[in-house]
Amino acid sequence: MDILRDADIDPAPLAGKRVAIIGFGNQGRAQALNLHDSGVDVVVGLRESSASAAEVAGHGLTVARVEDAVASADLVMLLAPDEKLATIYREIAPHLRPGAALGFSHGLAVHFKLIDPRPDLDVILVAPKGPGTALRSLYAQGKGMVALWAVAQDASGSARAIALAYGRAIGCARAGLIASSFAEECEADLFNESAVVWGAVPEILTAGFETLVEAGVTPEVAFLECVGELKLIAELIEARGIAGMREAISNTAELGATLGGPRIVDDGVRQRMREVLAEIRAGQFAAELQKEEASGYQRLKAARAKARAHPLEAARKRLDP
Repeated sequence: MDILRDADIDPAPLAGKRVAIIGFGNQGRAQALNLHDSGVDVVVGLRESSASAAEVAGHGLTVARVEDAVASADLVMLLAPDEKLATIYREIAPHLRPGAALGFSHGLAVHFKLIDPRPDLDVILVAPKGPGTALRSLYAQGKGMVALWAVAQDASGSARAIALAYGRAIGCARAGLIASSFAEECEADLFNESAVVWGAVPEILTAGFETLVEAGVTPEVAFLECVGELKLIAELIEARGIAGMREAISNTAELGATLGGPRIVDDGVRQRMREVLAEIRAGQFAAELQKEEASGYQRLKAARAKARAHPLEAARKRLDP
Protein backbone atom coordinates (compact mmCIF):
# COMPACT_ATOMS: atom_id res chain seq x y z
CA MET A 1 0.00 0.00 0.00
CA ASP A 2 1.39 3.38 -1.04
CA ILE A 3 0.87 6.36 1.24
CA LEU A 4 1.29 9.63 -0.62
CA ARG A 5 2.36 12.79 1.17
CA ASP A 6 2.83 16.44 0.27
CA ALA A 7 6.15 15.95 -1.50
CA ASP A 8 4.63 13.24 -3.74
CA ILE A 9 1.73 15.37 -4.98
CA ASP A 10 1.57 18.14 -7.58
CA PRO A 11 -0.74 20.97 -6.40
CA ALA A 12 -1.02 22.36 -9.96
CA PRO A 13 -4.38 20.69 -10.85
CA LEU A 14 -6.11 23.16 -8.50
CA ALA A 15 -4.04 26.19 -9.51
CA GLY A 16 -6.34 28.87 -10.91
CA LYS A 17 -9.35 26.63 -10.33
CA ARG A 18 -12.40 27.30 -8.21
CA VAL A 19 -13.80 24.78 -5.71
CA ALA A 20 -17.43 24.98 -4.61
CA ILE A 21 -18.28 23.53 -1.21
CA ILE A 22 -21.91 22.46 -0.91
CA GLY A 23 -22.79 21.83 2.72
CA PHE A 24 -21.25 23.90 5.53
CA GLY A 25 -21.51 21.34 8.31
CA ASN A 26 -18.80 19.41 10.11
CA GLN A 27 -16.75 18.52 7.03
CA GLY A 28 -17.81 21.38 4.78
CA ARG A 29 -16.69 24.06 7.20
CA ALA A 30 -13.31 22.45 7.86
CA GLN A 31 -12.55 21.68 4.24
CA ALA A 32 -13.58 25.15 3.05
CA LEU A 33 -11.37 26.86 5.63
CA ASN A 34 -8.41 24.58 4.94
CA LEU A 35 -8.73 25.16 1.19
CA HIS A 36 -8.90 28.92 1.74
CA ASP A 37 -5.81 28.88 3.93
CA SER A 38 -4.00 26.82 1.29
CA GLY A 39 -4.61 29.56 -1.25
CA VAL A 40 -7.36 27.79 -3.21
CA ASP A 41 -10.20 29.85 -4.66
CA VAL A 42 -13.16 28.47 -2.73
CA VAL A 43 -16.84 29.43 -2.74
CA VAL A 44 -19.46 28.09 -0.33
CA GLY A 45 -22.84 27.45 -1.90
CA LEU A 46 -25.81 28.09 0.38
CA ARG A 47 -29.55 28.29 -0.06
CA GLU A 48 -30.91 31.83 0.22
CA SER A 49 -32.62 30.95 3.51
CA SER A 50 -29.49 29.45 5.08
CA ALA A 51 -28.61 30.63 8.58
CA SER A 52 -24.94 29.88 7.88
CA ALA A 53 -24.37 32.81 5.51
CA ALA A 54 -23.16 35.21 8.21
CA GLU A 55 -20.81 32.59 9.66
CA VAL A 56 -19.33 31.77 6.26
CA ALA A 57 -18.77 35.43 5.44
CA GLY A 58 -17.31 35.96 8.91
CA HIS A 59 -14.58 33.47 8.07
CA GLY A 60 -13.65 35.52 5.01
CA LEU A 61 -15.09 32.96 2.61
CA THR A 62 -17.00 33.77 -0.55
CA VAL A 63 -20.70 32.95 -0.34
CA ALA A 64 -23.05 32.36 -3.27
CA ARG A 65 -26.37 30.74 -4.03
CA VAL A 66 -25.92 27.01 -4.57
CA GLU A 67 -26.62 27.14 -8.31
CA ASP A 68 -24.29 30.12 -8.81
CA ALA A 69 -21.51 28.51 -6.79
CA VAL A 70 -21.81 25.32 -8.82
CA ALA A 71 -21.89 27.13 -12.16
CA SER A 72 -18.69 29.01 -11.28
CA ALA A 73 -16.70 25.99 -10.10
CA ASP A 74 -14.26 23.56 -11.67
CA LEU A 75 -14.66 21.14 -8.75
CA VAL A 76 -17.89 20.80 -6.74
CA MET A 77 -17.60 19.00 -3.40
CA LEU A 78 -20.89 17.61 -2.09
CA LEU A 79 -20.44 17.60 1.68
CA ALA A 80 -24.05 17.67 2.86
CA PRO A 81 -25.58 14.68 4.71
CA ASP A 82 -25.60 11.49 2.62
CA GLU A 83 -29.37 11.20 2.52
CA LYS A 84 -29.67 14.73 1.08
CA LEU A 85 -27.21 14.28 -1.78
CA ALA A 86 -29.56 12.74 -4.34
CA THR A 87 -31.90 15.71 -4.13
CA ILE A 88 -29.01 18.17 -4.18
CA TYR A 89 -27.46 16.53 -7.22
CA ARG A 90 -30.73 16.70 -9.14
CA GLU A 91 -30.91 20.41 -8.38
CA ILE A 92 -27.33 21.24 -9.31
CA ALA A 93 -26.86 18.93 -12.31
CA PRO A 94 -28.09 21.50 -14.85
CA HIS A 95 -25.61 24.04 -13.47
CA LEU A 96 -22.48 21.84 -13.47
CA ARG A 97 -19.96 22.91 -16.08
CA PRO A 98 -19.27 20.41 -18.86
CA GLY A 99 -16.18 18.45 -17.85
CA ALA A 100 -16.25 19.64 -14.24
CA ALA A 101 -15.26 17.43 -11.32
CA LEU A 102 -17.71 16.22 -8.68
CA GLY A 103 -16.28 15.29 -5.30
CA PHE A 104 -17.40 13.50 -2.15
CA SER A 105 -16.02 12.71 1.29
CA HIS A 106 -18.11 9.56 1.67
CA GLY A 107 -18.82 6.98 -0.99
CA LEU A 108 -22.40 6.06 -0.08
CA ALA A 109 -24.36 8.16 -2.59
CA VAL A 110 -22.27 7.01 -5.56
CA HIS A 111 -21.62 3.42 -4.47
CA PHE A 112 -25.28 2.70 -3.76
CA LYS A 113 -26.40 4.66 -6.83
CA LEU A 114 -28.41 7.33 -5.07
CA ILE A 115 -26.64 9.54 -7.61
CA ASP A 116 -25.87 8.73 -11.25
CA PRO A 117 -23.29 11.37 -12.26
CA ARG A 118 -23.25 12.67 -15.81
CA PRO A 119 -20.70 10.83 -17.96
CA ASP A 120 -18.74 14.01 -18.77
CA LEU A 121 -17.87 14.58 -15.09
CA ASP A 122 -14.84 13.42 -13.14
CA VAL A 123 -16.09 11.80 -9.93
CA ILE A 124 -13.62 11.71 -7.02
CA LEU A 125 -13.52 10.83 -3.35
CA VAL A 126 -11.34 12.39 -0.65
CA ALA A 127 -12.43 11.04 2.73
CA PRO A 128 -10.64 12.35 5.84
CA LYS A 129 -10.71 9.64 8.50
CA GLY A 130 -12.04 11.72 11.32
CA PRO A 131 -14.42 14.58 12.16
CA GLY A 132 -14.17 17.99 10.57
CA THR A 133 -13.34 19.66 13.87
CA ALA A 134 -10.18 17.54 14.14
CA LEU A 135 -9.37 18.05 10.45
CA ARG A 136 -9.42 21.81 10.99
CA SER A 137 -7.51 21.83 14.29
CA LEU A 138 -4.79 19.56 12.93
CA TYR A 139 -4.40 21.78 9.86
CA ALA A 140 -4.08 24.86 12.10
CA GLN A 141 -1.30 23.07 14.01
CA GLY A 142 0.59 22.36 10.80
CA LYS A 143 -0.42 18.70 10.95
CA GLY A 144 -2.83 16.60 8.94
CA MET A 145 -5.38 13.79 9.03
CA VAL A 146 -5.06 10.60 7.01
CA ALA A 147 -7.57 10.40 4.17
CA LEU A 148 -8.67 7.82 1.62
CA TRP A 149 -8.94 8.85 -2.01
CA ALA A 150 -10.58 7.21 -5.00
CA VAL A 151 -11.82 7.83 -8.52
CA ALA A 152 -15.19 6.51 -9.69
CA GLN A 153 -15.24 8.25 -13.06
CA ASP A 154 -12.31 9.71 -15.00
CA ALA A 155 -13.81 11.64 -17.89
CA SER A 156 -10.94 14.11 -18.25
CA GLY A 157 -8.02 11.76 -17.65
CA SER A 158 -7.00 14.02 -14.73
CA ALA A 159 -9.33 12.82 -11.99
CA ARG A 160 -6.54 11.16 -10.00
CA ALA A 161 -4.42 14.30 -10.06
CA ILE A 162 -7.39 16.45 -8.99
CA ALA A 163 -8.21 14.13 -6.08
CA LEU A 164 -4.65 14.13 -4.84
CA ALA A 165 -4.26 17.90 -5.20
CA TYR A 166 -7.49 18.36 -3.24
CA GLY A 167 -6.30 16.02 -0.48
CA ARG A 168 -3.09 18.02 -0.31
CA ALA A 169 -4.93 21.34 -0.16
CA ILE A 170 -7.09 20.32 2.83
CA GLY A 171 -3.96 19.17 4.68
CA CYS A 172 -4.51 15.43 4.56
CA ALA A 173 -1.35 14.69 2.57
CA ARG A 174 0.66 15.95 5.54
CA ALA A 175 -0.40 12.72 7.27
CA GLY A 176 -0.95 10.57 4.16
CA LEU A 177 -3.37 9.84 1.34
CA ILE A 178 -4.25 6.17 0.83
CA ALA A 179 -5.73 4.81 -2.38
CA SER A 180 -9.12 3.14 -1.95
CA SER A 181 -12.42 2.86 -3.82
CA PHE A 182 -15.89 4.27 -3.29
CA ALA A 183 -17.07 0.77 -2.33
CA GLU A 184 -14.28 0.03 0.14
CA GLU A 185 -14.44 3.41 1.86
CA CYS A 186 -18.22 3.35 2.10
CA GLU A 187 -18.63 -0.23 3.29
CA ALA A 188 -15.80 -0.08 5.83
CA ASP A 189 -17.03 3.23 7.22
CA LEU A 190 -20.63 2.07 7.53
CA PHE A 191 -19.48 -1.15 9.18
CA ASN A 192 -17.44 0.76 11.75
CA GLU A 193 -20.36 3.08 12.47
CA SER A 194 -22.81 0.19 12.85
CA ALA A 195 -20.78 -2.57 14.45
CA VAL A 196 -17.68 -1.15 16.13
CA VAL A 197 -16.78 2.33 17.38
CA TRP A 198 -20.08 4.21 17.08
CA GLY A 199 -22.45 1.25 17.38
CA ALA A 200 -21.03 -1.45 19.62
CA VAL A 201 -18.73 0.54 21.91
CA PRO A 202 -21.44 2.85 23.36
CA GLU A 203 -23.71 -0.17 23.88
CA ILE A 204 -20.96 -2.00 25.78
CA LEU A 205 -20.29 1.08 27.93
CA THR A 206 -23.99 1.41 28.73
CA ALA A 207 -24.38 -2.31 29.46
CA GLY A 208 -21.39 -2.23 31.80
CA PHE A 209 -22.80 0.78 33.64
CA GLU A 210 -26.19 -0.94 34.01
CA THR A 211 -24.61 -4.18 35.24
CA LEU A 212 -22.69 -2.43 38.03
CA VAL A 213 -25.64 -0.28 39.10
CA GLU A 214 -27.91 -3.36 39.23
CA ALA A 215 -25.29 -4.96 41.50
CA GLY A 216 -25.43 -2.05 43.93
CA VAL A 217 -22.53 0.11 42.74
CA THR A 218 -23.27 3.83 42.91
CA PRO A 219 -23.98 5.38 39.48
CA GLU A 220 -21.07 7.81 39.70
CA VAL A 221 -18.56 5.03 40.39
CA ALA A 222 -20.10 2.89 37.65
CA PHE A 223 -19.75 5.80 35.22
CA LEU A 224 -16.12 6.42 36.13
CA GLU A 225 -15.24 2.73 35.74
CA CYS A 226 -17.17 1.93 32.57
CA VAL A 227 -17.18 5.21 30.68
CA GLY A 228 -14.65 7.56 32.23
CA GLU A 229 -11.64 5.43 31.33
CA LEU A 230 -12.52 5.21 27.63
CA LYS A 231 -10.41 8.26 26.78
CA LEU A 232 -7.41 6.69 28.51
CA ILE A 233 -7.53 3.47 26.49
CA ALA A 234 -8.13 5.42 23.26
CA GLU A 235 -5.06 7.55 23.89
CA LEU A 236 -2.95 4.50 24.71
CA ILE A 237 -4.06 2.68 21.57
CA GLU A 238 -3.37 5.75 19.43
CA ALA A 239 0.11 6.09 20.90
CA ARG A 240 1.12 2.42 21.19
CA GLY A 241 -1.35 0.20 19.33
CA ILE A 242 -3.50 -2.47 20.99
CA ALA A 243 -0.54 -4.69 21.87
CA GLY A 244 1.34 -1.73 23.35
CA MET A 245 -1.75 -0.66 25.29
CA ARG A 246 -1.94 -4.06 26.96
CA GLU A 247 1.74 -3.85 27.90
CA ALA A 248 1.26 -0.37 29.40
CA ILE A 249 -1.53 -1.27 31.82
CA SER A 250 -1.20 -3.13 35.12
CA ASN A 251 -0.92 -6.90 35.27
CA THR A 252 -4.30 -6.91 37.01
CA ALA A 253 -5.96 -4.99 34.19
CA GLU A 254 -4.22 -7.03 31.52
CA LEU A 255 -5.25 -10.36 33.08
CA GLY A 256 -8.83 -9.13 33.44
CA ALA A 257 -8.85 -8.15 29.77
CA THR A 258 -7.37 -11.50 28.75
CA LEU A 259 -9.95 -13.49 30.71
CA GLY A 260 -13.03 -11.31 30.23
CA GLY A 261 -12.68 -9.82 26.74
CA PRO A 262 -13.09 -13.05 24.73
CA ARG A 263 -16.15 -14.00 26.80
CA ILE A 264 -17.90 -10.79 25.74
CA VAL A 265 -16.67 -10.61 22.14
CA ASP A 266 -17.11 -14.25 21.20
CA ASP A 267 -17.81 -16.08 17.94
CA GLY A 268 -21.45 -15.08 18.16
CA VAL A 269 -20.48 -11.39 18.12
CA ARG A 270 -18.19 -11.97 15.15
CA GLN A 271 -20.99 -13.73 13.27
CA ARG A 272 -23.36 -10.83 13.92
CA MET A 273 -20.67 -8.46 12.68
CA ARG A 274 -20.48 -10.47 9.45
CA GLU A 275 -24.25 -10.18 9.15
CA VAL A 276 -24.10 -6.40 9.59
CA LEU A 277 -21.43 -6.15 6.88
CA ALA A 278 -23.45 -8.35 4.53
CA GLU A 279 -26.53 -6.16 5.02
CA ILE A 280 -24.49 -3.02 4.33
CA ARG A 281 -23.05 -4.51 1.14
CA ALA A 282 -26.53 -5.55 -0.01
CA GLY A 283 -27.71 -1.95 0.23
CA GLN A 284 -30.04 -2.48 3.19
CA PHE A 285 -28.48 0.29 5.27
CA ALA A 286 -28.63 2.79 2.39
CA ALA A 287 -32.32 1.97 1.98
CA GLU A 288 -32.95 2.41 5.72
CA LEU A 289 -31.19 5.78 5.63
CA GLN A 290 -33.53 6.99 2.91
CA LYS A 291 -36.56 5.70 4.85
CA GLU A 292 -35.33 7.48 7.95
CA GLU A 293 -35.13 10.80 6.12
CA ALA A 294 -38.59 10.28 4.65
CA SER A 295 -40.01 9.65 8.15
CA GLY A 296 -38.57 12.89 9.51
CA TYR A 297 -35.87 10.96 11.40
CA GLN A 298 -38.33 9.42 13.84
CA ARG A 299 -36.04 6.57 14.94
CA LEU A 300 -33.09 8.90 15.44
CA LYS A 301 -35.17 11.36 17.45
CA ALA A 302 -36.44 8.53 19.66
CA ALA A 303 -32.94 7.13 20.14
CA ARG A 304 -31.58 10.56 21.10
CA ALA A 305 -34.37 11.09 23.62
CA LYS A 306 -33.80 7.64 25.14
CA ALA A 307 -30.05 8.27 25.46
CA ARG A 308 -30.55 11.65 27.11
CA ALA A 309 -32.94 10.12 29.65
CA HIS A 310 -30.61 7.26 30.64
CA PRO A 311 -29.31 7.33 34.26
CA LEU A 312 -25.75 7.21 32.86
CA GLU A 313 -26.20 10.79 31.61
CA ALA A 314 -27.41 11.98 35.02
CA ALA A 315 -24.32 10.42 36.64
CA ARG A 316 -22.07 12.12 34.09
CA LYS A 317 -23.62 15.52 34.81
CA ARG A 318 -23.21 15.09 38.58
CA LEU A 319 -19.49 14.45 38.01
CA ASP A 320 -18.99 17.56 35.91
CA PRO A 321 -16.90 20.15 37.75
